[in-house]
Amino acid sequence: MDLTRASAVASRLLVLPECGSTNAELRGRAADAVDWPHLSVLLTDTQTSGRGRLDRTWTTPAGAALAVSVLLRDLPVDVDLWGWIPLAAGVAMTDAVTAQLPGHEVGLKWPNDVLVDGRKICGILAEVTGGAIVVGTGVNTAMTADQLPVPTATSFAALGVEAGVDRLLADYLTGLAAGVGALARHADAAASGLHDAATSRCLTLGQDVDVSLPDGSVLTGRAVRLASDGRLVVDDGRAEHAVASGDVVHVRPA
Repeated sequence: MDLTRASAVASRLLVLPECGSTNAELRGRAADAVDWPHLSVLLTDTQTSGRGRLDRTWTTPAGAALAVSVLLRDLPVDVDLWGWIPLAAGVAMTDAVTAQLPGHEVGLKWPNDVLVDGRKICGILAEVTGGAIVVGTGVNTAMTADQLPVPTATSFAALGVEAGVDRLLADYLTGLAAGVGALARHADAAASGLHDAATSRCLTLGQDVDVSLPDGSVLTGRAVRLASDGRLVVDDGRAEHAVASGDVVHVRPA
């Protein structure tokens, strides 16, 4: 694939014809800081053992989706701000997808999915490795409607659009680098503009939601805002709860 634009943004870009998990592959290479600097990228369009949140696994037909992992080393000194990294990636990918799908509603479902017209087109998984973070994204590009794994998923192809992969990747990397860079410089999500950017793109806010929490319980209420650390604040009618992680279901469509 021609990735001229993306190669100009990434500090290093490696395309694999096939890969089990791009995140795992990049984590294995991340110890070499000289050859794999900040904003190094590893990608494939044939990922055979992808992994998402809660250790979910998935596979996609060869050539049907783009799996991209980005190595981030220039991070905020305050590790409490690292929780904003998946949201920075979500903002960047939301904007990259929006640029190619005019006329569609594109937004971020907290904390790590990009939706088009209420259906998932991209998932994001950030993992800490040493003093760095690997951010993995899986974007449904050429997946046909019949190949979509669930009714709540979509793809560029299912929407009748041929994804411009080079432009999509270059736009995403540019936005991600800018968001993470601003967060590191300002050491504050509000001052960096990331809090406002994530809030304006977050389709979860204002929704009635069910949040499946790590302890097995379910929090039901209205998603009202993003906290200063990126947590989702849910009002259950009695009190507000700041959720750091969990599976979110929009009770009514976004």
